[in-house]
Amino acid sequence: MDILSNLKYAEGSRKKRKRVARGEGSGHGGTATRGMNGQMSRSGANHKAWFEGGQMPLQRRIPKFGFTNKFKVYYQIVNIDSLEKVIATKKLGDKIVTPEILKEFGLISSTKVPVKLLGNGEIKTKVKIQVNSFSQSAKSKIEAAGGSIEKI
Repeated sequence: MDILSNLKYAEGSRKKRKRVARGEGSGHGGTATRGMNGQMSRSGANHKAWFEGGQMPLQRRIPKFGFTNKFKVYYQIVNIDSLEKVIATKKLGDKIVTPEILKEFGLISSTKVPVKLLGNGEIKTKVKIQVNSFSQSAKSKIEAAGGSIEKI
């Protein structure tokens, strides 16, 4: 019967760690597994992952072009046809469709990122919508169905 204080690991399941630079008898003395000479054999040796031994590095050889506009606004896109499907199945009634409701229905992933409504598809339901931006085709289709659209 095994007693907790007498338990041992299975034979061969644990490997001893390599103790380098602890004398010749260890088998890892002398150069301590670092090889003979060169940069990486010295103490404090370190070179960056992109260092190429003094050769002009790749990131400096390749031409640079373009830029990132830090003022660009990225919208979450919602099309009228996907909105119509959700409204038809969920029976909203007189509720105003806001980004919070769109997130609840799974049409957008975050309420922190602005929402843009696009006019792809048809809408038959009268609905009030509040979004950050919308296309002219989306506005005309919603108003033709008797609904209204408002910019937040």
